[in-house]
Amino acid sequence: MIDSSGPDTDDHGTVTRQVARCVGEIRRSPVVQVPVGALLLAGSPRVRGEDPGHVRLLGEQENTLPPIVVHRATMRVVDGAHRVRAALLQGLSLIGAQFFDGGENEVFVLSVALNAGHGLPLSRTDRTSAARSILTSHPFWSDRSVATVAGVSAATVARLRKGVAGATTGTRIGHDGRARPVNSTEGRARASEMLRRDPTASLRQVARTAGISPATAADVRDRLLRGADPLPDRLRRAVESERRTAHRSAEGAGGAAGDVLPSPEVLTQLAESLRRDPSLRLTESGREILRLLGVCTAAMRERRRNGTSAVPPHCLDPLAKLMRGYSEIWQSFAAEFEQAHRARTRDPVA
Repeated sequence: MIDSSGPDTDDHGTVTRQVARCVGEIRRSPVVQVPVGALLLAGSPRVRGEDPGHVRLLGEQENTLPPIVVHRATMRVVDGAHRVRAALLQGLSLIGAQFFDGGENEVFVLSVALNAGHGLPLSRTDRTSAARSILTSHPFWSDRSVATVAGVSAATVARLRKGVAGATTGTRIGHDGRARPVNSTEGRARASEMLRRDPTASLRQVARTAGISPATAADVRDRLLRGADPLPDRLRRAVESERRTAHRSAEGAGGAAGDVLPSPEVLTQLAESLRRDPSLRLTESGREILRLLGVCTAAMRERRRNGTSAVPPHCLDPLAKLMRGYSEIWQSFAAEFEQAHRARTRDPVA
């Protein structure tokens, strides 16, 4: 089982070891002939779905195809969608399969791990999209753990995490399977309070209560005995930097950091005002921006009119991934415009 989805799972071993153990159990299980028509092809880590060329190549092989992996509870294909398509191409009604008995939240992680290990490699887009999905289902996993399963860098996962709702947690499951706080500042503060009240307290108990490691608790105690700050210089500088950044952001937003997002009506008014602005209408770069805004306005109208009702069910997942990716691009545009606006406000001559 791949069960590191919560902050208390600090005794399940490494994520990679869990995945490897799960794969080993599947490979040792018996191969069963299952009806092709009973299988569910959904939730593939491949953004564009199966590759028709690869399906034809498999369909032309005379040898028996390797068994696929199926989630027993839902009959969803975890690994082997190309082989299923090839079996259909050959007119087969049965295909060899091995079953996976884990939970539904584990299916996608296992699918990514299996597809990354053999057969047609996942593209960079596939792997990036997979990392984003794993962050949604397993927000407590560390960047390195997600990166190992998805086949991307930890730096890429850290960047993606900022754009995934609910993925920025105070605790992460590390590559060694242990739960640790992302930032030990608060834990050190709690530990220092406990040790001031009771200098003889057990370091293990202090660490458990404060949510830090015993080594960190020992460091806090040593600093208190020396009369030093419980926070090392590095952490103290990081905290001060975060405070300065938050203060500048609040100033740049005109003190409206807690404001809700503009309503669709306000967005429409802003877009109409920009369309009438000659400085945008009379330049090529300005007209390009207006064209992009026109697409967004049309999308907003379409969402209000039809929502998801006009979208075929098999298109929902790839469309969601595509739009989430596009939203990150718009977020980066917005950050650049806000930064430029703040710079111009501070220096009107620029």
